[in-house]
Amino acid sequence: MTLAPDPVLLDVTPDGVAVVTLNRAAKRNAFDEQMIAALSDTFETLRAADHVRVVFLRGAGATFCAGADLEWMRRQGQHSREDNETDARALAHMLKALYDLPQLTVALAHGAAMGGGAGLVAACDVAVARADTQFRFSEVRLGLTPATISPYVVEAIGPRWARALFTTAETFDGRFAEKIGLVQYAVDTDADLEAMMRMLANLAFEAAPGAVAACKDLVRDVAGKPITEALGRDTARRIAERRASAEGKEGIAAFLERRAPSWKSGG
Repeated sequence: MTLAPDPVLLDVTPDGVAVVTLNRAAKRNAFDEQMIAALSDTFETLRAADHVRVVFLRGAGATFCAGADLEWMRRQGQHSREDNETDARALAHMLKALYDLPQLTVALAHGAAMGGGAGLVAACDVAVARADTQFRFSEVRLGLTPATISPYVVEAIGPRWARALFTTAETFDGRFAEKIGLVQYAVDTDADLEAMMRMLANLAFEAAPGAVAACKDLVRDVAGKPITEALGRDTARRIAERRASAEGKEGIAAFLERRAPSWKSGG
């Protein structure tokens, strides 16, 4: 009897570059309950991995992620509403675990990123896609909605484009995804994708890891807030805390002494 391959692979280099690979190439890396659980476990492991500086998310084979697995969807259709809600909460938990990672997170998309696959892209800090990657929020064609991934997609592309793409299920490519902000970079070839991976890893090692995590929190807490005196006091508190932190002191000292800071290594 041949055992199924692990649905998710995690590779971490000694200097702290993590690569998470969706590993169901025969199923176009589509989600099922096992993959969702494995991704959740992987992200929880990475959250506690202080030496990891950057996390890359990619898909094995010809496709980044085709969305939901058809067999999984068939099983869900036979379940009660309560069971379906439990499955949906598991997906929501996995996406939130990715979104909440303290490290820089980067999606590397190729082939196709459909439905939940596009949700993974949106939940990362940075996304790079081959220009010929096909994206689609297909749910309305099945009588469904992209509810679980919607917070991340709406944050990435805004409500107007989200309404348009959610309601039409239009297929679009990596260049269009770059135009609307679902990805920040569209590239032409696999070699370009690898070059972007190296560039972003190098940038991650230039940055203080605690400051990276604090920046992610800052954007989440400031986005959409009115510019008030209270917000000004909060941002002043945050920068004061960073200046007084060990990283802040080391970074300023290294700049003034014209040397590399202690965190700049590897990459």
